[in-house]
Amino acid sequence: MTKGKAITLGIQHLLAMYAGAILVPLIIGNALGFNEKQMTYLVAIDILMCGVATLLQVMRGKYFGIGLPVVLGCTFTAVFPIISIGQSKGIGAIYGAIIASGLIIILISGVFGKLVKFFPPVVTGSVVTIIAISLVPVAMNNMGGGQGASDFASASNIGLATVTLLIILLIYRFATGFIRSISILLGLVFGTIVGVFIGKVDFSPVVDADVFHMIQPFYFGTPTFDPAAIITMTLVAMVSLVESSGVYFALGDIEKKQLKSSDLSRGYRSEGLASIIGGIFNAFPYTTFSQNVGLIKMTGVKERKVIVITGVMLVALGFLPKVAALTTIIPTAVLGGAMLAMFGMVLTQGITMLAPEISKSPENAMIAAISVALGAGVAFVPNIFEVLPEGISILTSNGIVCGSLTAIVLNILFNMVGPKKVDPLLATDVTEK
Repeated sequence: MTKGKAITLGIQHLLAMYAGAILVPLIIGNALGFNEKQMTYLVAIDILMCGVATLLQVMRGKYFGIGLPVVLGCTFTAVFPIISIGQSKGIGAIYGAIIASGLIIILISGVFGKLVKFFPPVVTGSVVTIIAISLVPVAMNNMGGGQGASDFASASNIGLATVTLLIILLIYRFATGFIRSISILLGLVFGTIVGVFIGKVDFSPVVDADVFHMIQPFYFGTPTFDPAAIITMTLVAMVSLVESSGVYFALGDIEKKQLKSSDLSRGYRSEGLASIIGGIFNAFPYTTFSQNVGLIKMTGVKERKVIVITGVMLVALGFLPKVAALTTIIPTAVLGGAMLAMFGMVLTQGITMLAPEISKSPENAMIAAISVALGAGVAFVPNIFEVLPEGISILTSNGIVCGSLTAIVLNILFNMVGPKKVDPLLATDVTEK
């Protein structure tokens, strides 16, 4: 492969994941009330850490790196938990939880294959569904211009969000291949252009941003270690590992490579290490991006040097604040329109995981029903269990933790303990044959 072709393919991979990469810091920063300078740094450090995490995973060392052409970014399943922790416990608790969860993942990486049995699709599907449902109000508020905005739900904001969503849908409907894979990114670009014409875009953050900056650890503050926050982020990390395992096996199949448990352990350790580094530099936890697997299937190019180029470009972009500042000028309503599409896709991912499991047995249907309803309910009414002792409320005050633990416990009760019950309505009477 020529150097020019490798660089071109590297840029394609960067564009395929870029919308997902920048949306996470934009959503979290807006929700936590960051100013323009803080938003620029948050986007920049996230882009850089996506590159670092990708390079850690592409390499193949003795303890770290699965050695597959995989691109990493912050998972959307971490967005709502991070916002919830930041709003209730403070910024320091976010990064303390990310660092601690990364360390826990490294420690359990060798045995996680055995723990996977506690995270079957009915559990992980329930967790992903809970998170997606919890995220929808964030998208709706942004479509209106942002909660507390003076022009909230104005015609201009709703119209701009609608136009952005329509652009994404039209591109997704009529485009094919690579263009279709970056429909969200193109929606953000064209939506922002429309925003310029109606006076919704302020270019001052780009003008004020430095051309180059150095990153620094603990930019937003010293981490604090809150037990509830750590439990939340660890559960999110475990769900991400289950999803990453699917990406690993998909890439292994593409490369005709039989993955061993040692390969998976190195991959898990790399994700844990990426989370620790991300927490230190006030970024996020990182996991595999499945959209880049689709791009590999589409192009047929599976050489790791292409992904190395993508990783290096991401790291380089992280040192350029003006590039990061360009993303912060995207109107909130445009973000809302794109978020609705992205979060809707997360929701359908959860439903896709749950649908075959629910059809397998009424027990699975009950697991999903109770865990999703309870998790979403606590997310919307977080003080519902405040009368419980503090030691228990740690597990019940957060919808993700409450729903996840409920799904795990119910799965053990219905599917792992004691004899399997047969529903008489589903059983076949063999004596009649």
